[in-house]
Amino acid sequence: MSTFSKAIKKMKSEKRKYINRELGWLRFNERVLQESYDKTVPLIERLRFMGIFSNNLDEFFKVRYATIKRIVAAGTELENKLGISKSKELLDQITTIVIDQQERSQQIIDDIVEEFEKNNIYILQENDLTEEQGKFISNFFLEKLSNVLVTIILSELTDYTKLKDTAAYLAVSMKTIASNFNRYALIEIPKDVDRFIVIPCEGEKQYVMMIDDIIRYNIDKIFTMFTYDSISVHMIKISRDAELDIDNDVSKSFIEKLYNSVEDRKTSDPVRFVYDRHIDKETLNYLKTHMNITDNDSIIPGGRYHNRRDYMSFPSLGRTDLLYEKITPLTVKGIKREGSLLEQIAKKDFLQYTPYHTFSYITRFLKEAALDPKVKSINITIYRLARNSQVISSLINAAKNGKSVTVQIELQARFDEQNNIKYAEKLQEEGVKLIFGVKGLKVHSKVCVIEREENNKLVNYGFISTGNFNESTARVYTDYTMFTAHQPLLNEVQKLFKFFNTNYKVFNYKHLIVSPHYTKRSIKKLIDQEINNAKSGKKAEIRLKMNSFTNYPMIDKLYEASQAGVKIKLIVRGICCLIPGLPDLSENIEAISVVDKFLEHPRLFIFENDGDPKVYISSADFMTRNISNRVEITAPVYDTDVKNELIDTFELSWNDNVKARILSDDLISPYVENNKEALRSQLELYTYYQQKLEED
Repeated sequence: MSTFSKAIKKMKSEKRKYINRELGWLRFNERVLQESYDKTVPLIERLRFMGIFSNNLDEFFKVRYATIKRIVAAGTELENKLGISKSKELLDQITTIVIDQQERSQQIIDDIVEEFEKNNIYILQENDLTEEQGKFISNFFLEKLSNVLVTIILSELTDYTKLKDTAAYLAVSMKTIASNFNRYALIEIPKDVDRFIVIPCEGEKQYVMMIDDIIRYNIDKIFTMFTYDSISVHMIKISRDAELDIDNDVSKSFIEKLYNSVEDRKTSDPVRFVYDRHIDKETLNYLKTHMNITDNDSIIPGGRYHNRRDYMSFPSLGRTDLLYEKITPLTVKGIKREGSLLEQIAKKDFLQYTPYHTFSYITRFLKEAALDPKVKSINITIYRLARNSQVISSLINAAKNGKSVTVQIELQARFDEQNNIKYAEKLQEEGVKLIFGVKGLKVHSKVCVIEREENNKLVNYGFISTGNFNESTARVYTDYTMFTAHQPLLNEVQKLFKFFNTNYKVFNYKHLIVSPHYTKRSIKKLIDQEINNAKSGKKAEIRLKMNSFTNYPMIDKLYEASQAGVKIKLIVRGICCLIPGLPDLSENIEAISVVDKFLEHPRLFIFENDGDPKVYISSADFMTRNISNRVEITAPVYDTDVKNELIDTFELSWNDNVKARILSDDLISPYVENNKEALRSQLELYTYYQQKLEED
């Protein structure tokens, strides 16, 4: 029995109401790994899913594993305070599961490489080259690679914290037999050079080589100044704690303190050490000792290559037959290409559902607002942006045209801090008013509201979204954005910006559900209504779609609803700590997860309300951080067409029997299987919107 199977058996033998959050996350990443294994997925896409799996794992260790490690270091007092027990045992369990996943991932990669060769694609190593290929690689090394390599002689290194977080290094051991002397060095794999180099074709055969192996092929050219009898090269990687420790120096600006904290992250404590399992013990022990790798770190034997996240950018090689068919984003039904977008929104609400719809309506809205003389102000929240953001360009344009532009930018959006700092400085230079959040809270809301002067009074227009205003991720993340001129709703969005300016004043809301003050109470009230309806024999059902569900009090509330007879359908892409189908507890709850070509990102809440559904879109998952530690918006949907459209999209996802997995009391999520006609929801959703355009 594998270690992974033993972990599953142990979990299922325990009587539990919840799945541990960290183990639930590993279960989600297992579903991503399934996509790499799935032979119905195009071959290059399978390798790219391996990159996603690896990237997810990097972030997990830097954030979640690092947090548990801090708890272990703090001792049982903090464990008791946080309600977390057996933290050290959890660290060991995580490492056991990850080692098993890593081993299976290597088997999957080997299978993919074998399939590549059947398709005339060859990934070459240093010993595979022909004479002509060797000349090409030598020239490439001398002209493009050698000058950007950072090589560290370890005997000269006194501070090992300078080894970068999640950078991959080639660990080099040079042995001299006569003096029994080993010299050690590290070569950093450069991030500013593509990891995969395409070598000239030979007939129909296509060749790719990783720069790791290009370095190995040219290793003697790097160490010509040293004498040695043998040289060995093996890859290692270190992951560091990604928590930000922001100092309290009042003489520094918040941007400066955050920037310094992001820089400190690069040299923070290690949490994971991955190494080539074929490295010799002497070299491995030398590295672990000098890098201060301890028993509380996750030490994982791996394969020849690390930083597999780079597989996400594996070259297409012109092989459309080995890639997903690209879709052309559609227009939104009812919105004309010509004329004022604001005037069209004034007549009714519209729903943009990316990537099925084009993201351009957001940029079109902002561009029009920037130029329209009647628009007086723009207020917007920013969490994550594209590297070259049209959103930012439009906001700067608006400021140059004399509009009052206020941007609430979240500088602590994890791993996007530097990008957001860059944009914050750029916006400040252009006279845009910036708000840097609320003390102790991240601002995760996704909203924009503008004021336009019409007939001597100010009228609001805006959009509320479940995702970031990021044209790059909008190509692969599914998200809802509702455009509206509903004045009571947008007046409350304006209240939110007043709260950003005066944090001490908490406003009341009739329409919006706002975290951290009202979400817990309001959602529980909606669930209570369904419970009362079920007890009264009325229609009662709850349908929820979100990224993660980890808040135990909210789970308990759904357990209560289930026991009252409320039917509950959950679509949770990521972590789900709720256990469906438990007798006398959650037997009326079903849960699935859809993992496919696009990353499922929307939050959608539907409460049956005795046949008159209440429908909400939200920026918030049912996680403690979203409910209690962030500023989030859950917005009601009043337009009948948009409401019905959202319900349709939920049902299409719910009926998926190709890419949907069943969530249960297990680490492995089996695919949904039934006798119905195959329905792959992401393809059906695109067809759904195509048909809507054809209806007229």
